[in-house]
Amino acid sequence: MPELPEVETTRRGIAPYIEGQEVTEVLVRQPRLRVPVPDDLAERLVGARIGVLKRRAKYLQIPIQSTDALEGDANTTLLWHLGMSGSLRIARVGDLPKKHDHVDVVTASGYVLRYHDPRRFGFVDWQATDEAQDKRLAHLGPEPLSDAFNGKWLYTLSRNKRVAVKPFLMDNQVVVGAGNIYAAEALFMAGIDPRRAAGRVSHARYDALALAVKEVLAAAITQGGTTLRDFVSGQGEPGYFAQRLNVYGRHGQPCLRCGAELRRITLGQRASVFCPGCQR
Repeated sequence: MPELPEVETTRRGIAPYIEGQEVTEVLVRQPRLRVPVPDDLAERLVGARIGVLKRRAKYLQIPIQSTDALEGDANTTLLWHLGMSGSLRIARVGDLPKKHDHVDVVTASGYVLRYHDPRRFGFVDWQATDEAQDKRLAHLGPEPLSDAFNGKWLYTLSRNKRVAVKPFLMDNQVVVGAGNIYAAEALFMAGIDPRRAAGRVSHARYDALALAVKEVLAAAITQGGTTLRDFVSGQGEPGYFAQRLNVYGRHGQPCLRCGAELRRITLGQRASVFCPGCQR
């Protein structure tokens, strides 16, 4: 599943081609996604202009600026989620669609925002006018690269929590974007055993963990997102961060830091790899 760095990579990849552009056509080849494609998608988009793209957690937010076609609807935002296998790419008018290319948003410049999703677990939908009233966004925790996410935040939320620290960190109400891959990597960087109860991690160690989360996600974004089987970035290029993973997917191999054999366990129904020598 594309995680936060992959979604941020997508935003940065497609933004230069569609921001400020007028939509001239919308093609929906397969409306039956996880959430059905809105019936009024073409009606509301054609003639509109695309604003500055944003991201909240794993959701892409595409503001639609008011035009004659959107009279009285100046605050419209399109919410796009990539699901398990989805990707948004830039194509040109005339480029033939591939199998599982479900939605095209065509712009006046000749560029096409094309949504590809073999499993159809993603969706495109209208966001509530007030983001705080949108049930998909209202209860999300802070962005991991923001000042609101820090060791004090983690320490405060974790008091008296018996849940293991790894699933605690992966809770989107605690912080968004620390999915399985990046939580495993951050815990390794901070030297914290993923099995340790969240309430038994000290303030100082949460300071180190928050910093590690920021570092591992920033590195992943810089390098283009983790290479996952189904993920491609805005220009159709895979990410490369997987080449530098320290623990994720390396169970049974020696730790790159101390040489101990990496172990795999299950936490919160998710596989987790850690170093029993480095992580306490």
